[in-house]
Amino acid sequence: MTFQWTAVAVFLYAEIAILLLLCLPYISPLRWQKIFLFSLWGKIANYWNKAFLAIIVLLIVLFLDAVREVRKYSNVHIAEKSTQATASAYDHIQMKLFRSQRNLYISGFSLFLWLVLRRTVSLITLLAKEMGAQVALEIQVANTSDAARKYLEENEKLQQSLMERRNFANDELIQVTNKKLKQEAEKLKTEIKKSLMVLGKKTDEVSAVKNRAESLKKEYDHLVQEHKKLKEHAGEKHDKKAL
Repeated sequence: MTFQWTAVAVFLYAEIAILLLLCLPYISPLRWQKIFLFSLWGKIANYWNKAFLAIIVLLIVLFLDAVREVRKYSNVHIAEKSTQATASAYDHIQMKLFRSQRNLYISGFSLFLWLVLRRTVSLITLLAKEMGAQVALEIQVANTSDAARKYLEENEKLQQSLMERRNFANDELIQVTNKKLKQEAEKLKTEIKKSLMVLGKKTDEVSAVKNRAESLKKEYDHLVQEHKKLKEHAGEKHDKKAL
């Protein structure tokens, strides 16, 4: 095997090893994303597309060269078989044909796996971004849920404090109303006492006036009787003088 095909074979084995490593289920896409974000890869990323295209072109050239070699030795193999050449020449052509076919497979699989490797890296990067966005979204949802829960708890606390304040205000209002009612009741009691005292005085005065009126009536009756008696006595004296 020449140097170039040895390099292509080594490149093929490296591709297989990298693909197997990328397909390991123990390493998550987020971990690969962290590995891809190393500063070294950031420096190489500027030359990545150029290197990828250069390797693609090189592999295509080697693949076409291998196809040419296969077609060449296939035709020579058919010609040698038809002319019935010597066994050593036939074996040499068979060996050349086998090598050309081997080189065709190596270059073809290298080209195919190189495209697969590029696509796999792109998909892993995309999946890592989606997973990162999902994790960020989950964190945001969790933070939003925590904030909403805190707001609900604070709202409940505020409502409870408002209810307590309302109850306290109602209690204060009831106490103030009770105090006012008690004060008004005390005022009414004092006014009733004063009214009762005045009423008692007026009743005493009325009873005194009644007593005076009765005594005056009795005196008037007594005076009337005395006046009658005096009239009668005066009439008797007049009759006696007339006689």
